[in-house]
Amino acid sequence: MEEGKEMGSRLVQELVMSGRDAPTSYIQRDPVRQINSPPHTSAQVPVIDLNRLSQSDGADESVKFRDALQSWGLFLAVNHGIPGSFLDEVLNLSTEFFHLPLEEKQKFANLVDGKEFKLEGYGNDIVLRDDQTLDWNDRLYLLVQPEDERNLDVWPTNPVSFRDVLHTFGMNTQTVRTQILRAMAKVLKLKEDCFVKQFDEKANMYARFNYYPLCKRPDLVFGLKPHADASAMTILLLDKEVAGLQVRKNAEWVDVPVFPDSLLVVIGDGIEIMSNGIFKSPIHRVLANSEKERLSVVMFSALDPEKNLEPLDELIDETIPRMYKTVKTKDYLADHFKYFAEGKRTLDFYKI
Repeated sequence: MEEGKEMGSRLVQELVMSGRDAPTSYIQRDPVRQINSPPHTSAQVPVIDLNRLSQSDGADESVKFRDALQSWGLFLAVNHGIPGSFLDEVLNLSTEFFHLPLEEKQKFANLVDGKEFKLEGYGNDIVLRDDQTLDWNDRLYLLVQPEDERNLDVWPTNPVSFRDVLHTFGMNTQTVRTQILRAMAKVLKLKEDCFVKQFDEKANMYARFNYYPLCKRPDLVFGLKPHADASAMTILLLDKEVAGLQVRKNAEWVDVPVFPDSLLVVIGDGIEIMSNGIFKSPIHRVLANSEKERLSVVMFSALDPEKNLEPLDELIDETIPRMYKTVKTKDYLADHFKYFAEGKRTLDFYKI
């Protein structure tokens, strides 16, 4: 779904500056979601050393890696090859953009004439129904790859280095993605390029810059409601000081810690489908915060929109049945935007 009709969404940053309390459209009405309930587990998000993972003597890291993909669906990646100083620059530019005057940011708005919603640009997620529960964040959403399909009309020119830095970050995360995809094939004893070759020159990479303003009642709203990613793989650069992301693990919510200079790698529905359910796409959410604002930069990788998304043939035989239906990537992503707005999980509709 690339466009639609917006139904009265307002920038969260504007609400905060006006001094208003959270409108009822942001209040979560489902009590079982237990907003801000403290984690009741000692489980810790796994940390994977990507440099060691790629070495010939990295068998122990490979075991940790496979366990992370199967039982968590995410991990914190260290020694990934991207300098910490550059990651700081990405976060600093993101902060600068969201702190610009509203009229400057509105030059890149995702609403045409204030009404027609476009996926790319600055603003909020699409609002499909009057009774939809909204999330406490503003975002900037941009297509990064394929490079020749970028819509530069919505790529900020302020800060002046924004475009160049995002281009470089996209190339860097693509390198990290390729390394992880090769490691996935290796632990499954498949041909090294079996996952990598799924991402051809038309594969998509989107950047989402998230800004979570202060919230007076973090017990009532989500920064981002519980969901799984429709991408194949998501690579996140998290705030260096403020936590807020949680992952669902064994019916408990586990905090993803602040871990400077790391990248959080999250398996998306696409990889769960391609791996025929061996690797898991986790449910995660973002809590609101009453004391500090928070930012994150998220890089979503998905297959060519025209390419079929389906389990790899190598992972299906007479003893291991196919677990998921075949679906065109663009159709799966379109369904995701609809089901996300409704608080439903897209993957559930494609299980066999």
